[in-house]
Amino acid sequence: MLTSKQRASLRGMANTIDTILYIGREGITDNTVKEAYDALEARELIKCAVQQGCELTAREALDELCARVHAEPVQCIGRRFVMYRESRQNRRIEL
Repeated sequence: MLTSKQRASLRGMANTIDTILYIGREGITDNTVKEAYDALEARELIKCAVQQGCELTAREALDELCARVHAEPVQCIGRRFVMYRESRQNRRIEL
């Protein structure tokens, strides 16, 4: 579980990164989960977005995806959200 200071630090880092994962009309598929898992392993901090046609809200998508890839939610604003998970192989972010 992240502390509020750690979460604030991660939010600051997330401001400069690009959105790399989009959740479309199908919602969260197994393929989406695999992409998120691989991206978290490589980067530790990823920004995602829920597209217009998706029936999930960004908060619902964040909660479901975090549960499925064992990540921590960092923030959720509008259609975008950020998640964090420490990498098993190559740790980059020191909290």
